[in-house]
Amino acid sequence: MAEGKSKILVLVEGEKTDYRLMGHLLEVYGISDSHEIVSYNTNIYVLYNEMFRDGDPSSMDILQILKEHERDIEKKKLFDERYSDILLIFDLDPQDPAFSADKIVEMASYFVESSDMGKLYLNYPMVEAFYHMKSIPDEDYYQYTASLEELRNRKYKERVTRENRNRSYAKFAVTKEECDIVIEQNIKKAWIVTEAEELVDGMMRILPNSLDILKAQLRNLEERQLVSVLCTCVFYIVDYNPVLLG
Repeated sequence: MAEGKSKILVLVEGEKTDYRLMGHLLEVYGISDSHEIVSYNTNIYVLYNEMFRDGDPSSMDILQILKEHERDIEKKKLFDERYSDILLIFDLDPQDPAFSADKIVEMASYFVESSDMGKLYLNYPMVEAFYHMKSIPDEDYYQYTASLEELRNRKYKERVTRENRNRSYAKFAVTKEECDIVIEQNIKKAWIVTEAEELVDGMMRILPNSLDILKAQLRNLEERQLVSVLCTCVFYIVDYNPVLLG
């Protein structure tokens, strides 16, 4: 993704943690001025129903779908603007009654290009994964998982707060150096989860394929009733410009 483009729309699931995290990352890496962050205020399965349930999503304008969904008159105007790229930051939320492996694979297969239909970044099991570290770096992070049972019992967020280095999201990964480490650990863990090869045809890949990550996580859910804790919305920094990291 090249720098110097026009405004980039960042659609986040929630108006608190998701919104603040993306705002923080964009600010830390000096690219906030070219991005517009908007909260969708509901989960990915609602978006599925609005775009996929009744037909071909390619025949729809995602900005108009978002505009129709938005209740705030002022925020509606944001969807009338032109954007060079669209990012969709959502949680897997496998505990949601509307969760469906087929639905999420369909969406992940469709939202693959930010400058066209939009690019989906899924957090596992949710955006709080970013803060699930007892230190920076945290060598145990590669083994952290979230069980379906604790998600259904709404215990995961409590666990993150308990196990977070500062027990405060606002004090976690404040500097660029610390953000670099958190992002690098999530990249390394993504490769571990997928068990994919970083070197393909003599070319070193920075990130594994997002669909490969999803399918590996869905296998974990089916076979072990858990997902590996993984924050992929941070991968956008690398997608935007790999030089920003490090």
